[in-house]
Amino acid sequence: MTPRDEDEAWREIVDNYGDAPAFEDEAPPPAAPETPPPAPFTGSTAGPTVGSAHGSADEPDPWENEGRFVPPVPPPVPRAEPRRQLAWFGVFVAPAIVLFSVVMNWYLPGFVSLLLVLWFVGGFVYLVSTMPNGPRDPGDDGARI
Repeated sequence: MTPRDEDEAWREIVDNYGDAPAFEDEAPPPAAPETPPPAPFTGSTAGPTVGSAHGSADEPDPWENEGRFVPPVPPPVPRAEPRRQLAWFGVFVAPAIVLFSVVMNWYLPGFVSLLLVLWFVGGFVYLVSTMPNGPRDPGDDGARI
């Protein structure tokens, strides 16, 4: 099949693909509502005042509730137990102290280096040993709705 025949075959397919849509006469676009010109900037960042272009005190603001979803207030973040916090600090802070001292070319005494290494290893072992052994729920993939 030559490229000319192939192009012709595609044109036939496109031309014979279903019924051609029938369009009605297009209506003119709706007229834009009249809006007052914006007020000059007064230096105030406060919202609209009562009696302004948005309505009066007797009339509710039409944009107040647009039907948007407002999520509930989230619960407070739970605090970790002190041993777990100490373990996490050991996993992150101890290597950071060692790295910082090496970069700054500071000498750490032997017992301080030993304590930092023990803090890191102890924190890691504590965190791994207190992990749950099995899944919370076999069908739970972690998604929340």
